[in-house]
Amino acid sequence: MLSGAFLAGIIAAAINIWLAHRRSREEQCNRLRTAFAEAFATYAAYKEFPYAIRRRRTDAAPDERVRLSEALRDIQARLAYHVAWTAAESETVGAAYADLVQQAREIAGTAMKDAWRGPATTSDADMIIPTAIIDLRSLTPFEMSFMKAVRAHLDARTPWWAR
Repeated sequence: MLSGAFLAGIIAAAINIWLAHRRSREEQCNRLRTAFAEAFATYAAYKEFPYAIRRRRTDAAPDERVRLSEALRDIQARLAYHVAWTAAESETVGAAYADLVQQAREIAGTAMKDAWRGPATTSDADMIIPTAIIDLRSLTPFEMSFMKAVRAHLDARTPWWAR
């Protein structure tokens, strides 16, 4: 026969183990959310470079070339890291992110080349860059595809009781 204290101890231990496991799953999910958000933020930083190049300082052109190329080099390295990490985490998310980055390199990369060839901004009015000059709207479907893949991946890792 089991004593009441022993039975209460078993139940308390089981509840604590279940709570610890649940907390661990929540922390893992939060880490994944953060990592996916960092991957998207790196992509977004890359996507902003055509604007940064257009808005470069004309009074310090050599310094601006170095500053912008070093910043771009850093972002390129982070993009490569996130492409590899997302592929290792999930084949589906990795493929969606790789597509997003590839399209960004084609579309934003072309816009960067055009920005280097074009004049830098020289007035406040030039800071508003119309879509006729830089148009990155065609990246939106790839952004949505990545977000959808991330959402599906996180939903699959979330237990039914936490949804």
